[in-house]
Amino acid sequence: MDKVQQEHIAGYLAKARAKLRVARELVKQHEWDDVVSRAYYAAFHAAQAVLLAEGHQAETHRGLLTLFSLVLVKTGKFEKKWGKFLANLKDDREAGDYEALSYLDEQTAGRALAEAEEFVEKVEDFLGQRSK
Repeated sequence: MDKVQQEHIAGYLAKARAKLRVARELVKQHEWDDVVSRAYYAAFHAAQAVLLAEGHQAETHRGLLTLFSLVLVKTGKFEKKWGKFLANLKDDREAGDYEALSYLDEQTAGRALAEAEEFVEKVEDFLGQRSK
């Protein structure tokens, strides 16, 4: 892995952590749609980081889901639940961002944030193990 690739991976992880911080602040304001959106983007950036470490770059959100499944889930590097998590969180984010009447509530937002935090930690652990 070259220096530029390492910098991009670090940048994606920094973005993931920043999105989680913003999501935690939005919880205090009861902005459930935006909590879910920030949780999604935290997971999205973490997934981009791990895919890049594996030599892949997603060009679209759908592409990220596909690559994550093929490169990381089907190979057993990540549990199947994380592929489903990303797909479900993407759907929730789109509902919150684009639907006139959102079904996202405190419970959904709290779960999204907690799972995104766990996912980012899993990615960081995986990348830490890879570099040893």
